[in-house]
Amino acid sequence: MNRPLADDEDEGAPRPRWLGWAIVVFMVLVVLGVLNVGWRILQPGPAVQALGAAQQADLGLAAGRALVEGSDCMRCHGLVRRYVGPSFGQIAARHAGRVDAPEYLARKIREGGGGEWGRALMPRHPQITQAQALQMAQWLLAVPPAAATDGAP
Repeated sequence: MNRPLADDEDEGAPRPRWLGWAIVVFMVLVVLGVLNVGWRILQPGPAVQALGAAQQADLGLAAGRALVEGSDCMRCHGLVRRYVGPSFGQIAARHAGRVDAPEYLARKIREGGGGEWGRALMPRHPQITQAQALQMAQWLLAVPPAAATDGAP
C-alpha cells in the first residue's frame, strides 16, 4: 500500500551535516594527492638534473632527451643505475672513444640487439626514425660516463 506521508512522518533518520563535509574534504585530499604524484612524475630526477646546464641547453640534446623520455627507454635503462639493460652512463662510458658511436647506437635503437650486456635482449624500435635515433644517441653519449666502465652485467 502506498499511502502519502503525513507531515509528522520522516523518511528516515536525517544524516548528520558533518558527514557531507567529511566526504567533500576527503575527495579534495584525494585529488590533491593524485595531482602531487602526477607533478612529481613529470619532474626530472636528481640524476637528470646532474647533467650540465650547457648540455641541456643545447637544442639537439634537449630534443634527444625528450625523445628518450617519451619512448619506452626508461623501462629498461636508468640514467646511472642498471635495470634490465645497462644504464645510460655505462653505455656512454663504453662508447666514449668510438668515432661512429652515434650511428652505431642509433642503429641499435632502431634494430634492437642483445648479447653485448648479458642475456637481456633490447627490442627494436622501427617507429623511431633514423634522425630521431641519432638525436637520442647523441644525448645518450652526452650523459656523464658511469664510474664502472667494465660493462659487466
